Amino acid sequence: MPKSAPSKTESPSRLIDARIAEQGDWRGTTLARVRALIKEAVPDVVEAWKWRGVPVWERDGIICTGETYKAVVKLTFAKGAKLKDPTHLFNSSLDGNVRRAIDLREGDALDAVAFKALVRAAVAANKPQGR
Repeated sequence: MPKSAPSKTESPSRLIDARIAEQGDWRGTTLARVRALIKEAVPDVVEAWKWRGVPVWERDGIICTGETYKAVVKLTFAKGAKLKDPTHLFNSSLDGNVRRAIDLREGDALDAVAFKALVRAAVAANKPQGR
């Protein structure tokens, strides 16, 4: 399905809705599920659309991005290297000093409880000291 150019007036949430719909397969379903989990974990999360088409979730800074590729849905946590990941959700970009990512492939299960805890930890990492 061809991607249409986003309108300058479309809200980021609508653009993310369109990205989910245009996938038309497991990637859209996965991105929708992840989005729902992020909103459950952080009800006042802000959705953004950056870098010419990347869904981004923010609160006091970037929590994570959600990119769709042919074989994976990649969730990149901006400050992932600072986060404790006791259930080992991070499985990509493990060598970097700042980011960490979760690559979800077709059929992969995501531990919802652990993922929401990771999202909340990312929000806490974004807060300035003393706040």
